[in-house]
Amino acid sequence: MIVPPRPLGTDATIGILGGGQLGRMLALAAARLGFKCHVLCPDPQSCAFDVVRRVTEADYTDKDALDRFANDVDVVTYEFENVPAETATFLSARRPVLPDPAILATTQDRLVEKSFVTSLGIATAPFAAVDDRAGLDAALAAIGRPAVLKTRRFGYDGKGQVIVRAGDDPGAAWNAIGRQPAILEAFVPFSREISVVAARGRDGGVVVFDIGENEHRDHILAVTRVPAAISPALAEAARAIAGRIAGALGYVGVLAVEMFVVEEGGGRVLVNEIAPRVHNSGHWTQDGCSISQFEQHIRAVAGWPLVAPLRHGRVEMHNLIGHDVAAYRDWLTVPGASVHLYGKPVVRPGRKMGHVNRVFHD
Repeated sequence: MIVPPRPLGTDATIGILGGGQLGRMLALAAARLGFKCHVLCPDPQSCAFDVVRRVTEADYTDKDALDRFANDVDVVTYEFENVPAETATFLSARRPVLPDPAILATTQDRLVEKSFVTSLGIATAPFAAVDDRAGLDAALAAIGRPAVLKTRRFGYDGKGQVIVRAGDDPGAAWNAIGRQPAILEAFVPFSREISVVAARGRDGGVVVFDIGENEHRDHILAVTRVPAAISPALAEAARAIAGRIAGALGYVGVLAVEMFVVEEGGGRVLVNEIAPRVHNSGHWTQDGCSISQFEQHIRAVAGWPLVAPLRHGRVEMHNLIGHDVAAYRDWLTVPGASVHLYGKPVVRPGRKMGHVNRVFHD
Protein backbone atom coordinates (compact mmCIF):
# COMPACT_ATOMS: atom_id res chain seq x y z
CA MET A 1 0.00 0.00 0.00
CA ILE A 2 1.18 3.53 -0.81
CA VAL A 3 1.39 5.76 2.27
CA PRO A 4 0.31 9.40 1.83
CA PRO A 5 3.50 11.51 2.09
CA ARG A 6 1.89 14.71 3.38
CA PRO A 7 -1.49 16.34 4.02
CA LEU A 8 -3.46 17.11 0.88
CA GLY A 9 -3.70 20.64 -0.41
CA THR A 10 -7.09 22.11 -1.23
CA ASP A 11 -6.44 21.60 -4.94
CA ALA A 12 -6.41 17.81 -4.44
CA THR A 13 -8.95 15.35 -5.81
CA ILE A 14 -10.43 12.68 -3.56
CA GLY A 15 -11.57 9.48 -5.22
CA ILE A 16 -14.68 7.79 -3.81
CA LEU A 17 -15.65 4.19 -4.56
CA GLY A 18 -19.43 3.95 -4.49
CA GLY A 19 -22.08 6.37 -5.67
CA GLY A 20 -24.84 6.11 -3.07
CA GLN A 21 -25.97 8.64 -0.52
CA LEU A 22 -22.89 8.20 1.66
CA GLY A 23 -20.65 8.99 -1.27
CA ARG A 24 -22.85 11.97 -2.09
CA MET A 25 -22.57 13.38 1.43
CA LEU A 26 -18.81 12.72 1.57
CA ALA A 27 -18.41 14.67 -1.66
CA LEU A 28 -20.50 17.57 -0.35
CA ALA A 29 -18.36 17.72 2.79
CA ALA A 30 -15.18 17.60 0.70
CA ALA A 31 -16.40 20.45 -1.51
CA ARG A 32 -16.97 22.57 1.57
CA LEU A 33 -13.25 22.22 2.31
CA GLY A 34 -12.25 23.05 -1.26
CA PHE A 35 -11.51 19.52 -2.46
CA LYS A 36 -12.69 18.07 -5.76
CA CYS A 37 -14.14 14.57 -5.92
CA HIS A 38 -14.21 11.80 -8.50
CA VAL A 39 -16.75 8.99 -7.95
CA LEU A 40 -16.46 5.53 -9.49
CA CYS A 41 -19.62 3.41 -9.52
CA PRO A 42 -21.25 1.02 -12.01
CA ASP A 43 -24.76 2.39 -11.48
CA PRO A 44 -25.65 5.08 -14.05
CA GLN A 45 -28.26 6.47 -11.65
CA SER A 46 -25.83 6.94 -8.75
CA CYS A 47 -27.01 9.88 -6.68
CA ALA A 48 -23.42 10.91 -5.88
CA PHE A 49 -22.80 11.60 -9.57
CA ASP A 50 -24.93 14.75 -9.30
CA VAL A 51 -22.59 16.61 -6.93
CA VAL A 52 -19.02 15.80 -8.03
CA ARG A 53 -16.52 17.17 -10.54
CA ARG A 54 -15.91 13.90 -12.37
CA VAL A 55 -17.51 10.44 -12.57
CA THR A 56 -16.46 7.06 -13.87
CA GLU A 57 -19.35 4.74 -14.63
CA ALA A 58 -17.67 1.35 -14.64
CA ASP A 59 -17.60 -2.00 -12.92
CA TYR A 60 -15.34 -2.25 -9.88
CA THR A 61 -13.31 -4.94 -11.68
CA ASP A 62 -12.71 -2.92 -14.86
CA LYS A 63 -8.94 -2.42 -14.60
CA ASP A 64 -8.73 0.09 -17.45
CA ALA A 65 -11.35 2.26 -15.74
CA LEU A 66 -9.67 1.81 -12.36
CA ASP A 67 -6.36 2.88 -13.85
CA ARG A 68 -7.88 6.06 -15.30
CA PHE A 69 -9.61 6.72 -11.98
CA ALA A 70 -6.36 6.29 -10.03
CA ASN A 71 -4.51 8.64 -12.34
CA ASP A 72 -7.04 11.40 -11.70
CA VAL A 73 -7.10 11.31 -7.88
CA ASP A 74 -4.69 11.91 -5.00
CA VAL A 75 -6.25 9.56 -2.45
CA VAL A 76 -9.03 6.95 -2.55
CA THR A 77 -11.70 6.19 0.01
CA TYR A 78 -14.99 4.31 -0.13
CA GLU A 79 -18.58 4.66 0.97
CA PHE A 80 -19.33 0.94 1.37
CA GLU A 81 -17.41 -1.95 2.86
CA ASN A 82 -18.02 -4.60 0.20
CA VAL A 83 -15.44 -3.24 -2.21
CA PRO A 84 -14.07 -6.24 -4.15
CA ALA A 85 -10.67 -7.27 -2.80
CA GLU A 86 -9.10 -7.13 -6.26
CA THR A 87 -10.32 -3.54 -6.68
CA ALA A 88 -8.78 -2.43 -3.40
CA THR A 89 -5.52 -4.25 -4.15
CA PHE A 90 -5.28 -2.78 -7.65
CA LEU A 91 -5.86 0.78 -6.48
CA SER A 92 -3.65 0.56 -3.41
CA ALA A 93 -0.66 -0.17 -5.65
CA ARG A 94 -1.27 3.15 -7.41
CA ARG A 95 -2.66 5.60 -4.87
CA PRO A 96 -3.12 5.77 -1.09
CA VAL A 97 -6.36 4.00 -0.18
CA LEU A 98 -7.84 4.90 3.20
CA PRO A 99 -8.96 3.15 5.31
CA ASP A 100 -6.37 0.48 4.50
CA PRO A 101 -7.94 -2.17 2.23
CA ALA A 102 -6.54 -4.90 4.50
CA ILE A 103 -9.19 -3.85 7.02
CA LEU A 104 -11.89 -4.99 4.60
CA ALA A 105 -10.77 -8.60 5.00
CA THR A 106 -11.73 -8.32 8.67
CA THR A 107 -14.98 -6.41 8.35
CA GLN A 108 -16.42 -8.10 5.26
CA ASP A 109 -16.70 -11.44 7.06
CA ARG A 110 -18.84 -11.57 10.20
CA LEU A 111 -16.97 -14.54 11.64
CA VAL A 112 -13.55 -12.95 11.11
CA GLU A 113 -14.86 -9.67 12.52
CA LYS A 114 -16.29 -11.25 15.67
CA SER A 115 -13.10 -13.27 16.19
CA PHE A 116 -11.03 -10.09 15.84
CA VAL A 117 -13.15 -8.23 18.40
CA THR A 118 -12.98 -11.04 20.95
CA SER A 119 -9.21 -11.30 20.41
CA LEU A 120 -9.01 -7.77 21.84
CA GLY A 121 -10.77 -8.92 25.01
CA ILE A 122 -13.97 -7.10 23.98
CA ALA A 123 -17.27 -8.84 24.64
CA THR A 124 -19.71 -9.94 21.92
CA ALA A 125 -22.68 -12.28 21.90
CA PRO A 126 -21.58 -15.94 21.96
CA PHE A 127 -21.08 -17.19 18.39
CA ALA A 128 -20.08 -20.22 16.34
CA ALA A 129 -19.15 -20.87 12.73
CA VAL A 130 -21.64 -22.68 10.50
CA ASP A 131 -20.23 -24.16 7.30
CA ASP A 132 -22.93 -26.70 6.49
CA ARG A 133 -26.24 -28.14 7.68
CA ALA A 134 -24.58 -30.43 10.23
CA GLY A 135 -22.57 -27.48 11.48
CA LEU A 136 -25.79 -25.60 12.18
CA ASP A 137 -27.03 -28.42 14.41
CA ALA A 138 -23.72 -28.42 16.29
CA ALA A 139 -23.78 -24.65 16.68
CA LEU A 140 -27.35 -24.68 17.99
CA ALA A 141 -26.38 -27.33 20.53
CA ALA A 142 -23.52 -25.13 21.72
CA ILE A 143 -25.22 -21.71 21.55
CA GLY A 144 -28.81 -22.62 22.36
CA ARG A 145 -32.03 -20.97 21.20
CA PRO A 146 -33.15 -18.42 20.32
CA ALA A 147 -30.20 -17.61 18.09
CA VAL A 148 -29.59 -15.60 14.96
CA LEU A 149 -28.19 -17.27 11.84
CA LYS A 150 -26.39 -14.79 9.58
CA THR A 151 -24.49 -15.14 6.33
CA ARG A 152 -20.83 -14.38 6.87
CA ARG A 153 -20.74 -11.89 3.99
CA PHE A 154 -22.91 -9.26 2.25
CA GLY A 155 -25.66 -8.89 4.82
CA TYR A 156 -27.12 -5.49 5.80
CA ASP A 157 -30.48 -4.03 6.88
CA GLY A 158 -31.59 -7.46 8.09
CA LYS A 159 -30.74 -9.23 4.83
CA GLY A 160 -29.09 -12.62 5.03
CA GLN A 161 -30.22 -13.45 8.55
CA VAL A 162 -32.96 -15.36 10.31
CA ILE A 163 -33.88 -16.02 13.95
CA VAL A 164 -34.00 -19.68 15.01
CA ARG A 165 -36.38 -20.13 17.93
CA ALA A 166 -37.39 -23.14 19.99
CA GLY A 167 -39.36 -25.49 17.76
CA ASP A 168 -38.13 -23.94 14.50
CA ASP A 169 -36.75 -26.20 11.79
CA PRO A 170 -33.01 -25.55 11.44
CA GLY A 171 -33.15 -26.83 7.87
CA ALA A 172 -35.63 -24.11 6.94
CA ALA A 173 -33.33 -21.47 8.44
CA TRP A 174 -30.36 -22.90 6.54
CA ASN A 175 -32.35 -22.75 3.30
CA ALA A 176 -33.55 -19.21 4.06
CA ILE A 177 -29.99 -17.84 4.00
CA GLY A 178 -29.17 -19.71 0.80
CA ARG A 179 -27.06 -22.45 2.42
CA GLN A 180 -24.10 -20.10 2.57
CA PRO A 181 -21.20 -20.05 5.05
CA ALA A 182 -22.67 -18.47 8.14
CA ILE A 183 -22.29 -17.53 11.77
CA LEU A 184 -24.73 -18.40 14.55
CA GLU A 185 -25.01 -15.82 17.31
CA ALA A 186 -26.83 -16.12 20.60
CA PHE A 187 -29.90 -13.89 20.77
CA VAL A 188 -29.01 -11.11 23.19
CA PRO A 189 -31.73 -9.78 25.54
CA PHE A 190 -30.61 -6.19 25.06
CA SER A 191 -32.43 -3.13 26.32
CA ARG A 192 -31.28 -0.86 23.50
CA GLU A 193 -28.92 -0.70 20.56
CA ILE A 194 -26.35 2.07 20.41
CA SER A 195 -23.75 3.09 17.90
CA VAL A 196 -20.44 4.79 18.45
CA VAL A 197 -19.16 6.85 15.53
CA ALA A 198 -15.45 7.54 15.85
CA ALA A 199 -12.74 9.04 13.68
CA ARG A 200 -9.05 8.17 13.71
CA GLY A 201 -6.48 10.35 11.99
CA ARG A 202 -3.26 9.44 10.22
CA ASP A 203 -1.40 10.38 13.42
CA GLY A 204 -3.37 7.82 15.44
CA GLY A 205 -5.46 10.36 17.31
CA VAL A 206 -9.09 9.33 17.92
CA VAL A 207 -12.13 11.53 18.44
CA VAL A 208 -15.58 10.14 19.20
CA PHE A 209 -19.01 11.64 18.60
CA ASP A 210 -21.69 11.49 21.27
CA ILE A 211 -23.36 8.09 21.34
CA GLY A 212 -26.58 7.52 19.47
CA GLU A 213 -29.45 5.20 20.38
CA ASN A 214 -31.00 3.40 17.42
CA GLU A 215 -34.57 2.33 16.71
CA HIS A 216 -35.14 -0.11 13.86
CA ARG A 217 -38.29 -0.93 11.89
CA ASP A 218 -38.36 -3.97 9.62
CA HIS A 219 -34.62 -4.40 10.31
CA ILE A 220 -33.83 -0.93 8.89
CA LEU A 221 -32.65 1.99 10.99
CA ALA A 222 -35.61 4.35 11.44
CA VAL A 223 -34.55 6.79 14.16
CA THR A 224 -31.32 7.69 15.94
CA ARG A 225 -31.57 9.71 19.16
CA VAL A 226 -28.62 11.53 20.69
CA PRO A 227 -27.53 11.32 23.41
CA ALA A 228 -28.34 7.68 24.11
CA ALA A 229 -30.19 6.99 27.33
CA ILE A 230 -27.28 5.23 29.03
CA SER A 231 -25.17 5.94 32.09
CA PRO A 232 -21.97 7.99 31.82
CA ALA A 233 -20.00 4.87 32.77
CA LEU A 234 -21.48 2.82 29.94
CA ALA A 235 -20.97 5.68 27.51
CA GLU A 236 -17.31 5.92 28.50
CA ALA A 237 -16.90 2.15 28.12
CA ALA A 238 -18.48 2.25 24.66
CA ARG A 239 -16.24 5.13 23.54
CA ALA A 240 -13.16 3.28 24.80
CA ILE A 241 -14.14 0.12 22.91
CA ALA A 242 -14.53 2.03 19.63
CA GLY A 243 -11.13 3.65 20.16
CA ARG A 244 -9.47 0.30 20.85
CA ILE A 245 -10.97 -1.23 17.73
CA ALA A 246 -9.88 1.70 15.56
CA GLY A 247 -6.37 1.56 16.97
CA ALA A 248 -6.03 -2.21 16.58
CA LEU A 249 -7.10 -1.94 12.94
CA GLY A 250 -4.70 0.92 12.25
CA TYR A 251 -7.75 2.69 10.93
CA VAL A 252 -7.79 6.06 9.17
CA GLY A 253 -11.20 7.67 8.70
CA VAL A 254 -14.61 7.33 10.31
CA LEU A 255 -16.02 4.03 11.49
CA ALA A 256 -19.11 3.04 13.44
CA VAL A 257 -19.32 0.31 16.06
CA GLU A 258 -22.83 -0.98 16.77
CA MET A 259 -23.34 -2.31 20.28
CA PHE A 260 -26.03 -3.88 22.42
CA VAL A 261 -26.70 -2.58 25.93
CA VAL A 262 -27.43 -5.42 28.33
CA GLU A 263 -28.83 -4.44 31.71
CA GLU A 264 -28.07 -7.63 33.63
CA GLY A 265 -25.07 -7.59 35.93
CA GLY A 266 -25.23 -3.85 36.43
CA GLY A 267 -25.11 -3.02 32.74
CA ARG A 268 -22.58 -3.72 29.98
CA VAL A 269 -22.14 -3.34 26.24
CA LEU A 270 -21.56 -6.06 23.66
CA VAL A 271 -20.17 -5.31 20.21
CA ASN A 272 -22.53 -6.36 17.44
CA GLU A 273 -20.92 -5.05 14.26
CA ILE A 274 -18.22 -2.79 12.83
CA ALA A 275 -18.97 -0.56 9.83
CA PRO A 276 -15.67 0.65 8.29
CA ARG A 277 -17.16 3.82 6.83
CA VAL A 278 -19.41 6.74 7.62
CA HIS A 279 -22.70 5.41 8.94
CA ASN A 280 -26.44 6.05 8.82
CA SER A 281 -26.54 6.46 12.60
CA GLY A 282 -24.06 9.33 12.29
CA HIS A 283 -26.17 11.48 9.94
CA TRP A 284 -27.35 13.54 12.92
CA THR A 285 -23.90 15.14 13.03
CA GLN A 286 -24.64 17.17 9.88
CA ASP A 287 -26.94 19.59 11.71
CA GLY A 288 -26.61 18.59 15.35
CA CYS A 289 -22.88 19.01 15.74
CA SER A 290 -20.06 21.46 15.10
CA ILE A 291 -18.54 19.03 12.59
CA SER A 292 -20.19 16.22 10.64
CA GLN A 293 -18.99 12.64 10.39
CA PHE A 294 -18.48 13.29 6.67
CA GLU A 295 -16.13 16.23 7.16
CA GLN A 296 -14.28 14.33 9.88
CA HIS A 297 -13.73 11.44 7.44
CA ILE A 298 -12.50 13.75 4.69
CA ARG A 299 -10.13 15.44 7.14
CA ALA A 300 -8.75 12.06 8.21
CA VAL A 301 -8.05 10.71 4.72
CA ALA A 302 -6.63 14.10 3.66
CA GLY A 303 -4.23 14.11 6.60
CA TRP A 304 -5.87 17.19 8.10
CA PRO A 305 -6.36 17.63 11.86
CA LEU A 306 -9.44 16.09 13.45
CA VAL A 307 -11.44 18.19 15.87
CA ALA A 308 -13.44 17.33 18.98
CA PRO A 309 -17.14 17.55 18.02
CA LEU A 310 -19.50 19.78 19.99
CA ARG A 311 -23.17 18.78 19.99
CA HIS A 312 -25.67 21.64 19.58
CA GLY A 313 -28.48 20.06 21.59
CA ARG A 314 -30.60 16.94 21.80
CA VAL A 315 -30.90 15.49 18.30
CA GLU A 316 -33.13 13.05 16.43
CA MET A 317 -32.37 11.65 12.98
CA HIS A 318 -35.36 10.22 11.09
CA ASN A 319 -34.76 8.13 7.98
CA LEU A 320 -37.11 8.65 5.03
CA ILE A 321 -37.51 5.11 3.74
CA GLY A 322 -39.33 4.14 0.55
CA HIS A 323 -42.53 6.06 -0.07
CA ASP A 324 -42.22 7.73 3.34
CA VAL A 325 -40.01 10.21 1.51
CA ALA A 326 -43.17 12.10 0.58
CA ALA A 327 -43.29 13.20 4.24
CA TYR A 328 -40.41 15.60 3.57
CA ARG A 329 -43.03 18.25 2.80
CA ASP A 330 -44.38 17.99 6.34
CA TRP A 331 -40.90 18.33 7.81
CA LEU A 332 -40.14 21.53 5.91
CA THR A 333 -42.15 23.62 8.38
CA VAL A 334 -41.02 21.90 11.59
CA PRO A 335 -38.82 24.16 13.76
CA GLY A 336 -35.34 22.78 14.22
CA ALA A 337 -35.71 20.25 11.39
CA SER A 338 -33.31 20.00 8.43
CA VAL A 339 -34.30 17.92 5.42
CA HIS A 340 -31.73 15.95 3.42
CA LEU A 341 -32.93 14.31 0.19
CA TYR A 342 -30.63 12.02 -1.77
CA GLY A 343 -31.98 12.67 -5.26
CA LYS A 344 -32.58 9.01 -6.06
CA PRO A 345 -34.82 8.74 -9.12
CA VAL A 346 -36.62 5.53 -8.16
CA VAL A 347 -38.56 4.97 -4.93
CA ARG A 348 -38.65 1.38 -3.67
CA PRO A 349 -39.86 -0.15 -0.40
CA GLY A 350 -36.98 -0.32 2.06
CA ARG A 351 -34.81 2.09 0.06
CA LYS A 352 -33.27 5.00 1.95
CA MET A 353 -34.42 8.14 0.13
CA GLY A 354 -33.40 10.83 2.60
CA HIS A 355 -33.34 11.77 6.25
CA VAL A 356 -34.34 14.56 8.59
CA ASN A 357 -32.27 15.92 11.46
CA ARG A 358 -34.13 17.69 14.23
CA VAL A 359 -32.23 19.61 16.91
CA PHE A 360 -33.91 20.39 20.23
CA HIS A 361 -32.51 23.16 22.43
CA ASP A 362 -34.16 22.08 25.70
